[in-house]
Amino acid sequence: MTFLNCDMGESFGLYRMGDDEALMPLISAANVACGFHASDFNHIPKTVRLAKKHGVKVGAHPSLPDLQGFGRREMTMPRDELANCLIYQIGALKGFLDAEGMPLNHIKPHGALYGMAARMEDVAHAVCDAADIYNLPIMGMIETCHEKVYTARGHVFIAEYYADLYYNSQGKLLITREHDPVDPQDAAERAIRAVREGVTKSVDGNDIPVRADAICVHSDTPNAVEVARAVRDAVAPYLEAA
Repeated sequence: MTFLNCDMGESFGLYRMGDDEALMPLISAANVACGFHASDFNHIPKTVRLAKKHGVKVGAHPSLPDLQGFGRREMTMPRDELANCLIYQIGALKGFLDAEGMPLNHIKPHGALYGMAARMEDVAHAVCDAADIYNLPIMGMIETCHEKVYTARGHVFIAEYYADLYYNSQGKLLITREHDPVDPQDAAERAIRAVREGVTKSVDGNDIPVRADAICVHSDTPNAVEVARAVRDAVAPYLEAA
């Protein structure tokens, strides 16, 4: 079984990012921005209430403190400072969830932080230091420091597959500052292979191993709603809610 999740709640002030109202009914879990790459104290509760309306679970999507770069630029921080940065963001979201009587479901680092935690043990440990406070599962990718460190630290590990991103031959995600549109049918076909076969085709044309406990789409992909709908329809027999 798998579930569909989405990185969302990424508007800020008067700026709008993504069609959360159209996406929320299509997913099972929302990874909600916590203010350091996107969102703010008005948009976080709005996103939480939207998730509550549609019965969607909410996880924290904390970032490096990089609002201008949308959390997609790397920076160097000591482990304890990074852990504090994450605890601060997760706590903000949890406060708004508490106000709505909703639990915090999981933690998923955002953007550059996600990539750094995949290959740098000290960054992965900082993520775990924050997760220790909240005792929650952590999302990540197999055969990386995500899986190695999170499981060694005793955290439930949720293996993610990205339907709207591409992988290189080493299994690493190709992440750009801005996401281009993707072919919904292609995304759906790749997602179903990930679920059924545990593989996806890299940009080099090779099959690489993946695991799809969860399938992710990004709200800032220009055609995110169409992608999410196509992927959901394709993997419907394997969804937890099915």
